[in-house]
Amino acid sequence: MHKQVIIDCFPESAAKYRHGYAVVVVDVIRATTSAITVAAGGGRCIPAASIAVALELKGKLKGSLLAGEIGGEIAPGFELNNSPADLASRDVTGRPVILLSSSGTRLICQAQGADAIYLACFRNYGSVAHHLDGLVPQVAVIGAGSRGEFREEDQMCCAWIARDFVEMGYAPANQTTLNLIKQWATESPEAAQHSKSADYLKRSGQTRDLDFILTHINDLRDTYEMRGSEVVSVPAYENGLALNASSVINLAPEPKTAC
Repeated sequence: MHKQVIIDCFPESAAKYRHGYAVVVVDVIRATTSAITVAAGGGRCIPAASIAVALELKGKLKGSLLAGEIGGEIAPGFELNNSPADLASRDVTGRPVILLSSSGTRLICQAQGADAIYLACFRNYGSVAHHLDGLVPQVAVIGAGSRGEFREEDQMCCAWIARDFVEMGYAPANQTTLNLIKQWATESPEAAQHSKSADYLKRSGQTRDLDFILTHINDLRDTYEMRGSEVVSVPAYENGLALNASSVINLAPEPKTAC
């Protein structure tokens, strides 16, 4: 099959890629950064599509931590905001972390049913294409978006991932994908400081998250995959070869109703 990569945006777009695609979800500010940070720290990250689902899971998962936001503000009854900086400072080893965000976790949940679902952010974008090349012929890289806009930081991250796939022999699936690659291919992550999402973090006194995002660039080499309803960290290499994600078994019990 001809190898292709496409860039798209918004949770509602995920339905188009449930058959025949691996979906890469991108929400740099902040859901995929938070989820990957939890998984990299040994925690069990369970994305939730709504406050109601998150609270239901809290009642089922002993010792779980509620972390999330609606409209950028900490969700009612939650212990933490959707904050990668705060989550990085917590010892979450083995602990269920139920994560909620306005767009990112909804996108993850909307993508359920795709052949495979991966998460990406600035922390691991440089490894995604290298890990998936040869495993999947069609890839949809989808930005979460915010308030009806495909935010710059997500455009950048999606474009860098798609660029790497193109360099490995994948064809851009449409002109939009090609244009985004050309627009952002050589931009620095620092350009994300000028996005509306970054401006909101500055105005609302949440600059620790922006600093965290901009100082953790390609510091993780693993792949982060949805296994059922949980984010699983899949080791990047074994004996110099990329691992197929399906060869890694998650032994921890997983909730069935998160997404």
